[in-house]
Amino acid sequence: MATFAKRTHTCGALRLESTGTRVTLNGWVDVRRDLGGVIFIDCRDRYGKTQVVFNPQNNADAYQLAKDLRSEFVITVSGVVEKRPAGTENPELPTGMIDVLADDVQILSKADTPPFPIDDSVDASEDIRLKYRYLDLRRPELQRNMMLRHQLYQLVHAYFNERQFIEVETPILMKSTPEGARDYLVPSRVHRGKFYALPQSPQTYKQILMVAGYDRYMQIVKCFRDEDLRADRQPEFTQIDVEMSFVDESDIRDLTEGLMQRVFKEFKGVDITLPLPRLTYKEAMEKYGSDKPDTRFGLELGCLNELVREAPFKVFSDNVKRGGVVGGFVVPGGASFTRNQMDNLVDFSKSLGAGGLVYIKWTETGLESPNEKFLGKELLERIATHLGGKKGDLVLMISDTWTRAYTFLGMLRLEMARRLSLIDETRDALLWVTEFPLLEYDEEEKRYVAVHHPFTSPHPDDIPLLDTETGKARARAYDLVLNGTEIAGGSIRIFDQTLQKKMFALMGIGEEEANRKFGFLLSAFRYGAPPHGGIAFGFDRLMMLLTGMKSIRDVIAFPKTASAVSLMDEAPNEVDEKQLRELHIRTV
Repeated sequence: MATFAKRTHTCGALRLESTGTRVTLNGWVDVRRDLGGVIFIDCRDRYGKTQVVFNPQNNADAYQLAKDLRSEFVITVSGVVEKRPAGTENPELPTGMIDVLADDVQILSKADTPPFPIDDSVDASEDIRLKYRYLDLRRPELQRNMMLRHQLYQLVHAYFNERQFIEVETPILMKSTPEGARDYLVPSRVHRGKFYALPQSPQTYKQILMVAGYDRYMQIVKCFRDEDLRADRQPEFTQIDVEMSFVDESDIRDLTEGLMQRVFKEFKGVDITLPLPRLTYKEAMEKYGSDKPDTRFGLELGCLNELVREAPFKVFSDNVKRGGVVGGFVVPGGASFTRNQMDNLVDFSKSLGAGGLVYIKWTETGLESPNEKFLGKELLERIATHLGGKKGDLVLMISDTWTRAYTFLGMLRLEMARRLSLIDETRDALLWVTEFPLLEYDEEEKRYVAVHHPFTSPHPDDIPLLDTETGKARARAYDLVLNGTEIAGGSIRIFDQTLQKKMFALMGIGEEEANRKFGFLLSAFRYGAPPHGGIAFGFDRLMMLLTGMKSIRDVIAFPKTASAVSLMDEAPNEVDEKQLRELHIRTV
């Protein structure tokens, strides 16, 4: 193998004070410019770019070889650092005040013409970029993202290490305990007909660690969920997983807020004010229509039940009497919307699943609504005024059950904010959402299911409700929300064996099934379990928001597509029949 001159500096290191120094750079040809007598190239590595000049008067051999250079060739180049002539400086580059006058160059590897330019203005489709991910990862934007991801790893490890947390690796091959999303299953060759599961989270293991006396655990860990994907989901994703013993909600909040304060200071230069705002689940739903509200804009919701309880408009009054909700919000300046725009909003609301959309326009000539004959002018004005409307505004209303009405209004609120560009992208809004419902009734399965997971502790005040009004019991659960995206969630756990069995029973999980799925955890509780709780951060989502990306695929080195396919290495793929026989599997 041919030898080559190893670099003395990276392509982002040289400055004016390096003038006169002889250097060697290793990297890729970013661009080549032949100005008819002098050839310029930008030599690139992950640290930056340096302009290299090939002048035949300085070294004819190097100049001749430079004629063969093309984009993405891998080279080593040597020469002397010189100050750029006046008027040729590039203030956009840290190295833009100097260049390297080359006297030696060696081509280490030639390259075909890439399927797209290696720059941030690339307009190639995402599928093409994912197929050639090794080229996409050369782009400055993705390299910055990967560097920031590395820095976040280091910050997280340092933060928890300073607070006496220990990092414990939990198994990747574990027992299947399906709750929520589907498990990824791994067949056992040795134990015919049996399967491991890839962990959806290390939940049971970290609780076992608390029983084992490791009172402060953390881990940056891979998790796996076989679920429908979207911009902020991947089949394999990274969590910052945390568990603590002898704590309550305030301890988890303080720890989390301290981490967020450090992250925002070091990554964005922003001092966040602590403590962070808090909303209960009920407050978040009734004010914003979401359990992960974006509070960077207004359009807050209001309840109209008392105003319309006796209204002749039966869609409203009958729903209120059945225990439902009539809610709405004001769109400032929305009275100018055209008939076509309003029809589009009605169609959008119906596409969400809402039965319809009732609206009021407060125009220069007065209040207008397609439902005016059912509501009357006086009630229209009372509704608009109650929600804070004024002349020139639009009022939007939906009538349904409590959950559906507020959920539809929340989705409509976000849609209006996007259409009217109301979201302040220059600031970040962090908040806690607390006191989630413990259980919710699944009509399809005809049983209660855990809103978070079956190990979440009920609120102490609500334990009596478990036997009488199960659906009203609150959980000791909490989510951290950033700009309308949940970035962390956790709870205080059940540590009492009797209460845990009761929770399983409420979910229709009998003693035999509970022992089959979670017997090891219930057994551990028999030997002295401490009070404990924790939280898990979505590392990829947090990175996406910190970098301003629209998809977590842009902050993961080798992501899957929306259909869970790796286009670069064509995973998943078929395997040899011999491998299937060894695993006792037959495809159909």
